[in-house]
Amino acid sequence: MRTGNNMTIEGFVGVVRLAWSVHLMLTQDRSNSRETSDIWSCLEIICRQNSFEFLREQVLKTAAYQNDDEDIVYMYTGYTHKLMMCFISHPTSRDKIKEIKEKAMTALSPYEPPRGQREDLGRNGEQADQPTKEPFVSLLELVREIYQKVPELGNGNEELWTFVIYAGEDHTNTQTLVAFLGLLSTLASTEVGAAKVYELLQGKTYRSVGWSTLFDCLSIYEEKFKKSIQSSANILPDFPEGDAQALVAYLAVLQKVVENGNLTERRKWFPDIEPLFKLLSYENVPPYLKGALRNSITAFIKVSPILKDAIWNYLEQYDLPVVTAPLGHHTATQVYDMRFELNEVEARRESYPSTISFLKLINALIVEERNISDKGRRFMGIFKFVYEDVFGPFPQRAYADPLEKWELALACLEHFRMVLSMYDIKDDDIYASVNTLAPSSLERQLPLLELLKDFMSGKVAFRNIMNIILVGVDSIINERTTQTYGIILERTVLLSLEIFILVMERDLALADVFRPLYQPLDVILAQSHRQIVALLEFVRYDYLPQIQQCSIKIMGILSSRIVGLVQLLLKADVGKMVIEDYAACLEFRFDDFQVIEDTKDDVGVLTLQLLVDNICRPAPNITHLLLGFDVNGSIEQTVLKPKSQYSCLKIILDNLEKATKPDINSLLHEFSFQLLYELCLDPLTCGPVMDLLSTKKYQFFSKHVGTIGVTPLPKRNSNQSLRISMLHERAWLLKMLALALHISDISSSVYREACMAILYHTFGQCAENFQSTSLIHSHDALTSISDVPAKRNKVLDLLEVLQFRCPDTSTKYPQLLSSLGIESKIEEILRNSATFENGGVYYYSERGDRLIDLDAFREKLLQISQELNSQLTEPEKAGLKESVHHLLKWAWRYNKNLEEQAAQLHMLTGWSQIVEVAVSRRMSLFEDCSQLLFELLDASLNATTSPDCSVKMAYVLTNVSLTCMAKLRDERFICPAGTDSDAVTCLDIISSKQLPNAACNSLLFKLVMATLRNESSEILRRRQYALLLSYFQYCSSILDSDVPPSVLRFLLLEEQDGDDEDITLQKVLKEHNELAHANFSIIRKEAQAIVDLVTKDAFHGSEAGKALSFYVLDALISIDHEKYFLNQLQSRGILRSCLSDVANYLSKDSSLASESSQRFCTVDAQFSLLLRLSHHYGKHGSQILLSMGALQNLSACNLMGGQKKVNPRAISKIVKERTGEIDKRSLITPVLRIVTSFTSLVDSADFLEVKNKIVREIVDFAKQHQSVFNSILRENMTGTNLLTLEQLSMAVSILSKVWAYEENEECSYIQDLFSLMHSLFSVDFGILNFMQSPNMIENQKSELIAFGLCFSLVSYLYVLATRKNMRFQVSYGRNSDQQHPTLQMVSDLLNSATLALERVGEEKYMLLNKKGG
Repeated sequence: MRTGNNMTIEGFVGVVRLAWSVHLMLTQDRSNSRETSDIWSCLEIICRQNSFEFLREQVLKTAAYQNDDEDIVYMYTGYTHKLMMCFISHPTSRDKIKEIKEKAMTALSPYEPPRGQREDLGRNGEQADQPTKEPFVSLLELVREIYQKVPELGNGNEELWTFVIYAGEDHTNTQTLVAFLGLLSTLASTEVGAAKVYELLQGKTYRSVGWSTLFDCLSIYEEKFKKSIQSSANILPDFPEGDAQALVAYLAVLQKVVENGNLTERRKWFPDIEPLFKLLSYENVPPYLKGALRNSITAFIKVSPILKDAIWNYLEQYDLPVVTAPLGHHTATQVYDMRFELNEVEARRESYPSTISFLKLINALIVEERNISDKGRRFMGIFKFVYEDVFGPFPQRAYADPLEKWELALACLEHFRMVLSMYDIKDDDIYASVNTLAPSSLERQLPLLELLKDFMSGKVAFRNIMNIILVGVDSIINERTTQTYGIILERTVLLSLEIFILVMERDLALADVFRPLYQPLDVILAQSHRQIVALLEFVRYDYLPQIQQCSIKIMGILSSRIVGLVQLLLKADVGKMVIEDYAACLEFRFDDFQVIEDTKDDVGVLTLQLLVDNICRPAPNITHLLLGFDVNGSIEQTVLKPKSQYSCLKIILDNLEKATKPDINSLLHEFSFQLLYELCLDPLTCGPVMDLLSTKKYQFFSKHVGTIGVTPLPKRNSNQSLRISMLHERAWLLKMLALALHISDISSSVYREACMAILYHTFGQCAENFQSTSLIHSHDALTSISDVPAKRNKVLDLLEVLQFRCPDTSTKYPQLLSSLGIESKIEEILRNSATFENGGVYYYSERGDRLIDLDAFREKLLQISQELNSQLTEPEKAGLKESVHHLLKWAWRYNKNLEEQAAQLHMLTGWSQIVEVAVSRRMSLFEDCSQLLFELLDASLNATTSPDCSVKMAYVLTNVSLTCMAKLRDERFICPAGTDSDAVTCLDIISSKQLPNAACNSLLFKLVMATLRNESSEILRRRQYALLLSYFQYCSSILDSDVPPSVLRFLLLEEQDGDDEDITLQKVLKEHNELAHANFSIIRKEAQAIVDLVTKDAFHGSEAGKALSFYVLDALISIDHEKYFLNQLQSRGILRSCLSDVANYLSKDSSLASESSQRFCTVDAQFSLLLRLSHHYGKHGSQILLSMGALQNLSACNLMGGQKKVNPRAISKIVKERTGEIDKRSLITPVLRIVTSFTSLVDSADFLEVKNKIVREIVDFAKQHQSVFNSILRENMTGTNLLTLEQLSMAVSILSKVWAYEENEECSYIQDLFSLMHSLFSVDFGILNFMQSPNMIENQKSELIAFGLCFSLVSYLYVLATRKNMRFQVSYGRNSDQQHPTLQMVSDLLNSATLALERVGEEKYMLLNKKGG
């Protein structure tokens, strides 16, 4: 092969020749001498041209190779590894290696490089510009380079270790020794390799290479320099450069062995490391050797805490001091310290290995410090050295190697980041800093405060870091790919961005105190738009995701602080660039195939969170800009066009439409749906986003209900994070669909079709009048709908997905912790709800879940352990350590389990929203409403009774059941075609649609089981009680029980025809009776448990719980057919307790405060129960109340108490609309109802006996409350409300039954009754609205009450005429008593009643209406 004079081509040809030689060695027969000769000649050329050196320097060490993608580098490194393994293991090549090794040993002068090369030594002691290298040295360095990238390839590679053992024998010069030790340092980069290398250098493998050689050499030179100083020599002897190189190589091996060695074994390897420190203070020791010494020392820091403390002591004893003065001052005395070595020694060489290693060592030591109570005061001198002497002038220094410039900057930035993240400051520290007039001493200054002041005033550190950022993302990308220092520069940029974030997390707390001298960092950045743009454009840097994350976080912080950030970006003409950069970043994340474990490190999630967080900020905001809204015009009127504009919105919609890679992108889908939901909820963005999502292409992604929604969840033990994310993803999808159903205007055809698509995909049905539209037959609108004849209700499938038991999150402490008495301390730590920033152990996740911060929790546990260590034995210490490990594992599981619980509840909330909205708002769009409602109600109750259902889930499910039951009740009791329709018949009303009895029985049984579930709460039972009451109301008869069946048959006679033979009144009555008996039977089976539970809530629950409990007891009595529940209540003393509570409440004269208003509702419920007793059981119920002394208790009450202000919403039934006030007089009505029920017992009494007990008690009640009766009887009936009319009717009914037997007329009730007769008997009942009520329904009820009044008054006249022998005049004469009624009045009443009957006959269907109340 001819190469001409081109050395590059010749080098690559040499590499090809090397590969070809290996191929020949593997494929050719060694017995063929000619072939062997050809191979040998190739090897001669390879070694003569040193192709090993070319392959290493011109290929493997180039920036293009070093900075390439990790997978690509791994692949090609693997190929090179196979090539070299074949080369070093084949007998032919081994012979050649032996030859070149012998040549290298004899060709080079032992341990003495040429004189002219001494000043060109690099920072690692390597000779920079050697004209040629021996092939053997290049071979060792090549093998080292291969395994430097992928050290795992050396594990178990016996051929490699055989070569290593051979290569390490009989070294006679520095170059071969350094190359060999360099190879060992690379092979020690794994735990297996470190142990192997340690054994090689520890044993007898080599005669002159070993750990003893290293430490002996260090001790010899230390002794030599010490004697030189003691002999008063002016100049210390030179350090031989060959020895320095060898020591550097040894120290590199030592560093790798300690860093990667087994955590337990390495503690025993090097018991005495003091020799590593003894040469640090000598001026004649080369800086690169000091750097190697410190780097090896750094590796020992993590070996053990004891060794770390020893390192601190050795450094103070041997290393160069850091002589500092307060910030802004300099020392006048010149001493040989770190400042001198940096500025005088290293600066002249333009190489800084000593300073870099010093900073790394100090950073590693400080970060391991556990006692940070002094907040870094003891390290203030080091901070000042880093801040003023190293980082301040670092841009102006000259560097022989650009890599060192960025390593120096990186070490300084690591120190700054450590200061910002490790220490916290209190308000006292801030005020102490402000109140100090004179310059503080070094011990009183805080590194954190000084660094924050620098950034908040735009000084040295800020300017230098900002200048790194201002290089620009494009320049950084170029250097990252073309320069060997690109990786270090990349890390420097990352640290710079992280420091900006850390500063902005703290600057606001200081700004209020430090203004105007110091400003928040955003104010400093806003002084130049270029600074903000430079920070934000790093979202385009896709080589390192952490840099993108930092840029996105900075965007989030700035967007929350700078109101005009969007205008700033537009003014800088970078708006379009920012939009496209974020879109590209998001698209790249969607297309990625790698699962990101920590969601905090997911640039896609960070971008979507940024968009969500900015939605509610003043317009135009970052969300509007990045999603393509018109930020120069009106946000509300934007027409979004994702097809024509490359933005985050386009990426989100495209990926949600495809919904690919759910195992990787589930988290992105989750936050994308959340973003769309929040956009639809926001007033500004709602219109444009709803218009876009309602189109046929998207239709709010309702098609995913059948794909994403019902896909089985992954197992908890296989991928719990994905399981959690998928639950949240479905939750946001369902919430978005619910919101779309709620706010869509279905008068628009687009929105109507979108709503129908949602309902069809979710509930599997839609109304017939919509199925013929283009919606069902449009492939774009609803995919494959026409292919499925009857779709399953996906809502039920979604609920099945939710029904699983979440794992327990309770704490289970190891036995040892209880015996040591520290269980209470741990519980106290966990009870403290503060976040770790405020001294607690919690943090809030991106979803808002409060989780345990494992690092903070570990620190708390370690503090407790350290306090106890001195009191424990060794076994107890080991047990305590294991217990701490157990608690940390529990905390990790707790976080995951808590997240899963929250996700499950979140999805259930979304499920409940879409069900409730569809049922309450879009019921008219369904085809079979009753069946759908039954399915939903049945499924909700089934889920509630499941043992896997938590209390919180049961509460949400019960709310859904309430909504469905309310809608079922509306369907039954609301008139089919409206109350004013002429097409509605009595038959239509009576035969209104109702669920079959079997379905109702099933619902009641499940409701009872749900109420009696083991895990419950009062707030849940209150909802279940309300559901039970709603169910009983649904099952109640639509027919008025006061209307006799014979009358109903007569009214229905004209409407009954042959087609309706199956729907007869008898059938309706029969079905209702069967349902009532079935309900009673179901309840009776669990009566004991139900009554016990309800009674417990009635006695011990909250006021709202008590009220509902009494209403439930009321309902149980209403379905009681065998006086079973009556006996249950009597045996528990509930009735007597109710009566006592009512009497006590009415006897008190306390104001109705907010809590008393709830008590008022409870009393109202207790009255309802007492009334139900007398109403349902008739005279028997009244006798029971009377036997408990009801009349005596009520007689002693104060019914005319003062007015008390309350919340009118709490007791809406008894609120006065004009004043919003209530008083005890509102309870007059239920009191009169109870007394009225007692008058039914008067009919069976002996009326001839004036002293009859019942009569006397009622009369005494009337006398006791004369003011009440007088105020009622004298009320003007014109325009009176229904409540007053009812009170009047009951008062008259009571008096008409008993007052005729009262001989004393001191109460003037007779005159009031006669006066009422005058006003009522003259009314023309034949005309419409003779009661002058405001609406038809109230007028009908008022008329009914008025007829009842007339009946009571006429009955009273009849008693007066028959029992009192009272005589009536025919009409009023001149001298007649105008107060007494006349026969003419009675005649007028009868005539008026006749006309009223004729009118009612024409409106006969009104008799079927139930009475109000």
